[in-house]
Amino acid sequence: MFNRAVSRLSRKRPPSDIHDSDGSSSSSHQSLKSTAKWAASLENLLEDPEGVKRFREFLKKEFSEENVLFWLACEDFKKMQDKTQMQEKAKEIYMTFLSSKASSQVNVEGQSRLNEKILEEPHPLMFQKLQDQIFNLMKYDSYSRFLKSDLFLKHKRTEEEEEDSPDAQTAAKRASRIYNT
Repeated sequence: MFNRAVSRLSRKRPPSDIHDSDGSSSSSHQSLKSTAKWAASLENLLEDPEGVKRFREFLKKEFSEENVLFWLACEDFKKMQDKTQMQEKAKEIYMTFLSSKASSQVNVEGQSRLNEKILEEPHPLMFQKLQDQIFNLMKYDSYSRFLKSDLFLKHKRTEEEEEDSPDAQTAAKRASRIYNT
């Protein structure tokens, strides 16, 4: 039974092959709705600029926006090549998020052992352990609350309403007809 289902599925063209009658891809049906992607994983949420924006709004209300800001700053830092820029960015990250006098201090284990000496020889993964702690904090704490929040649910409803609009239904029917031939 399973093999027959797989066989039937494999005969259908993948969503990436769906094209409208004018030959252009039907992007609204190529990928999941953004809220569905966000709900699938924190990683997906953090890869989507709109998702990051909504998550930041939520964290701001929870007084923990510094967590995602630190995580994003570390992501930017890892991409840097120039040593001078790395030193400046490392100092900025330290002063903003890790120093005892930080304006947006994050709560990470081993923070008390950090000092400015680490900033003299920066390397792309110098904040990785701390970034991982913050990621896990967000993943197992804030993220689950975000998915239950009014902010997320309202965005999800808006997407569903847009999908149920007459224009979207026409496109869906057209895509379904093309996909099933």
